[in-house]
Amino acid sequence: MTTTFESQRAALADVVAIPVTPFAEDGTVDQDAHRALLRRLLDAGVTTLTPNGNTGEYYALTPEERRLVTELTLDEVGDRAAVLVGVGHDVPTAVASARHAAELGGVMIMVHQPVHPYVSQSGWVDYHRAIASAVPGLGVVPYIRNAQLPGARLAELADHCPNVVGVKYAVPDATRFAAFARDAGLDRFVWVAGLAEPYAPSYFSAGATGFTSGLVNVAPAVSLNMIEALRAGDYPAAMKVWEQIRRFEELRAANGSADNVTVVKEALASLGLCRRDVRPPSRTLPEGERAEVAAIAAGWSA
Repeated sequence: MTTTFESQRAALADVVAIPVTPFAEDGTVDQDAHRALLRRLLDAGVTTLTPNGNTGEYYALTPEERRLVTELTLDEVGDRAAVLVGVGHDVPTAVASARHAAELGGVMIMVHQPVHPYVSQSGWVDYHRAIASAVPGLGVVPYIRNAQLPGARLAELADHCPNVVGVKYAVPDATRFAAFARDAGLDRFVWVAGLAEPYAPSYFSAGATGFTSGLVNVAPAVSLNMIEALRAGDYPAAMKVWEQIRRFEELRAANGSADNVTVVKEALASLGLCRRDVRPPSRTLPEGERAEVAAIAAGWSA
């Protein structure tokens, strides 16, 4: 019987939350806070979550911590939401992480953009093919940040691996996205705007049906309001949300996204939901900038 991955595809056409990984005072993963933050997202109506994403400080976690985050998420979520587990690094590590997710009942994986400094187009296909082929029962979502990769290469990958069902596209160029999606097959994949709310309206106009979000950790209702507007084709309403989140996302994007995670955790800390701690190479927000983030977060929670 051929697997159609319809439930996975439907889950991607939504707000794809990237939960933070909260740390305790001793620097370890704060498991109780992690579970509480996940419950907050679920209770707000979020139905797709990506543990071990970049907002979760994937590359700052140890292999054991990445496994722990996967286990905590799948256990806490249960059947309340779809879980898209982030995997990556070398092929054996990514495959082991994918199989671990499958053993725990996971249904999808997101494959992080390869971090090797030398990535050829055919090598990109080989990398993802090795991972996707190892877990044919899981939906696979490549995370694309490489502006040089043409859509034809994604189509080539999917010809070999029919479980490649969606794409998290994070090249900051709406025109390139539109061309890439059409060259790969607009209706063949679920297209997720991988640069979150700031890019969601323009990417939806070109064919995306879901978007990732770190902001959703802080204000789930804001993110859900945006996707409702986009689904309805109400771009003026979506842009009102865009204006509402603009400054917060500008702070996250400043200096090459240096404080991308920091600003989210600072907002959560201001609401008393977790500690502000991040790991190098991120840094905690300087004292002088914390008040602005707190004021934004307070406005959303009012």
